[in-house]
Amino acid sequence: MRAFISLRRRTGRVVDARVTPRVRMGLMWLVILSAVAVTGVSAAAIAQLQSSATHRGELRMLMAEMETAAWQQSELRSQVVLARVLTPAAVRAHDDICDVFDAIGGEFEQRDPGNAQARAVQDAYVAWDLVIDEEFDLLAEGDHARAQQLDARQGAPAFQRLTAAIDDADQHYRRTAEDAGTRAVLGTWLILGGAAVVVVLLVVQSQRIRARAFRRATHQATHDALTGLPNRVLLHEHVAAAGDRTRADQSSAALLLIDLDRFKEVNDTLGHHYGDHLLIEVARRMQKALRRGEMVARLGGDEFAVLLPEVAGADKVAEVAARLQRALEEPFALDGLNLSVGGSIGAALCPEHGDTADELLQRADIAMYTAKATRTGYVLFDASQDSSDPRKLTLAGDLRAGIERGQLLLHYQPKVDARTGAVLGAEALVRWQHPEHGLIPPDEFIPLAEHTGLITPLTRFVLDTALQQCRTWLLNGEKLGVAVNVSAHRLLDLGFPGEVADLLARWEVPPPLLTLEITESAIMADPARALQVVQQLHALGVHLSIDDFGTGYSSMAYLKNLPVDELKIDRSFVSNMTTNERDAVIVRSTVELGRNLGLQVIAEGVEDSATWTELDGIGCDVIQGYYVSKPVASSGFDEWLDRQKAPASAVPDEDR
Repeated sequence: MRAFISLRRRTGRVVDARVTPRVRMGLMWLVILSAVAVTGVSAAAIAQLQSSATHRGELRMLMAEMETAAWQQSELRSQVVLARVLTPAAVRAHDDICDVFDAIGGEFEQRDPGNAQARAVQDAYVAWDLVIDEEFDLLAEGDHARAQQLDARQGAPAFQRLTAAIDDADQHYRRTAEDAGTRAVLGTWLILGGAAVVVVLLVVQSQRIRARAFRRATHQATHDALTGLPNRVLLHEHVAAAGDRTRADQSSAALLLIDLDRFKEVNDTLGHHYGDHLLIEVARRMQKALRRGEMVARLGGDEFAVLLPEVAGADKVAEVAARLQRALEEPFALDGLNLSVGGSIGAALCPEHGDTADELLQRADIAMYTAKATRTGYVLFDASQDSSDPRKLTLAGDLRAGIERGQLLLHYQPKVDARTGAVLGAEALVRWQHPEHGLIPPDEFIPLAEHTGLITPLTRFVLDTALQQCRTWLLNGEKLGVAVNVSAHRLLDLGFPGEVADLLARWEVPPPLLTLEITESAIMADPARALQVVQQLHALGVHLSIDDFGTGYSSMAYLKNLPVDELKIDRSFVSNMTTNERDAVIVRSTVELGRNLGLQVIAEGVEDSATWTELDGIGCDVIQGYYVSKPVASSGFDEWLDRQKAPASAVPDEDR
C-alpha cells in the first residue's frame, strides 16, 4: 500500500510526502496492539462478569431459601393459632426457622453492599422478624387473641413487604444476570474479532514480508549493491528486449560502454573509500545526463554501460556520448578534494553491429578500447577495429600465463656513438616465445596487454630483466646503459616511480644507466599528470627520452618544461632521409632543436652507412638500427660486443 499526503507550504508549492514502510509498519503494529488490548480488556471483563453472575446466582438462591423459610414460619404460626397451643415441637421448629432467617437475612445487605434491593430485603426481614418474635411470645403466653390481632395489624403486611422485596430483588438480579450474559457474549465476540484481526494482520504482514524479501532478492540479483544501478544481468535483459523490438519494427538501438580513466589511481592513492564514493557520484551524474527511457548500468569496477533503446542514428549516439563526457569532465568534490576523471566511450548500433546482447557488448567493448588507446574519448564500432580473430583471442588468453611462466624474453639492440662508433648501451625489446606460435613480435601482443590491463606486469618484467642484464654487464666490466619503453598507462601511474626506484635498488644499478623512453602521445594524454610522474623519475636520476619524436602532436610549451635528456627521431624520417629531402629537413631541424635545448639526439632506423655518415655530419649524437645490429638475445649481444672490441670494428661493416 502506498499513501501520499499533499502538503502545501507557505511557498505555495505542493509537496508529496510518501508514507514510508516504517510508518506503515508502525500503524500495523498499533492496530495489532489495539486488538490485543481490546481482547485482553474483554477477557478481563468477561471474567468479572462471570464472577458477578456467580455471586448474584448465589444471592438468588439465598433469597429463595429466605422466602421458603418465611412461608414455613407463616405456616407454623397459622398451625399454632389453629391448635391454640404452642407445643415444644412447634417451639423447636420456630427456633430452627429463626436460625435459618438469622443465617440468611441477618446480614443480607453485606452480601451485596450498596445495592438498594439488598437493603430493602434487609429492612423487610428485620421488620417482619420483630413481629414474628412478638407473636410467638404472645402465643407462648397463651394470648392467642392478641397474637391474631398483631398478625393482622403488623405481621401480614410485614410478610407481604418481605416477599415483595424478595421478588423485587430476584427480578433485579435476574436482569443483572441477563445483562451480564449479553455483555459476556459481546465480549466473546470482541475477543474473537480481535483475535481474527490479529491473525489477519499477521498473515498480511507475513505475506508483505515475504513479498518484500522477494522484491529485495530480485533487486539485489539485478542491481549493483554500491550504486543501485542495474547490473549486467538486468542490462542483458533490456538489451535483448531492445534487440527484439528492433527486429519487430525495423528501428535502431545503441549500446555504449564507458570505462573511467585514472580511476585506479584514485583507488591506489586515496583508498577504496574515495573510490566507492567516486563511483556513486559518477553513477548519479550519468543518470542526470540521460533522458527518459535511456538506461545506465554498472558492469563492475569502473565500467558502465548505457542503453539507448530508440535512437535515430550514429549522430544521436555521438550526442549522448558528448553529454556523458561533459558530465564526467566536471571535477568531483569528495571530502574537500576535487577529483578529475574522464571516460573512454565505445558504442555499437543494433542491428548494424549485432542484435544480441553478447554481440553488442563485444562490439562496444572493442570500440571502447579503441577510444582508450587512441585517446579520442569516443569511438563508434567499425569492423576494422575487430581484433577478435581466433589467433588474437588465443594470445589474449595466453598472455597472462606467458608472463607468469617465463615465456617472455628480451632482445637488445645496440646504440652507438655517431662519431666514434663506441657502444653506449642498448634498447631492451620484449619478445614472446609462445609454446605453440613460436616467437611473437611486440606489435602483436603489446596492444593486447594494454587492452587487457596486463601492461603493468609486462612493464615490470621488462624493467626487472633489463636491469638484471645491466647489472651483469657492470659485473663484466661493461658500463652500458639500457633503455626501456614505457607505455602511456604506466607514465600516468603515480606509483610507477616508486616501482622503478625499488628495482634500481634491487639490482644495484646506478640510475643514469637506465633510460626510460616515453612517447609524445603518452605525455600529451594528460600533460599535468605525466609531468608529475616524469619529475619524480628525473629526481631518481634516470635518463628520460622522447621516443618517436616528430610523429605525435607535442607541444613546445610542455617539451621545454619536461626534464628529459634526449630526443629520439622516429625511423620513418631517418630511413629515407638520404633520398627524401623533406625527411632530411625534418631530421636536421630535430637535431638542431635538440642541440639548442641541450638534449642528446638519437636517430633510430639507420639502415646503411650513407645515413650514418649524414647523421654524423649534421651533429646527431647516437645512432641505432639494423646497420649497427638487429635486436638480439642477451647471449648474442655479448658476442656482438666482443666483436666490436676487435681493432677492425672501428668502422661498421656492410654485413652488420
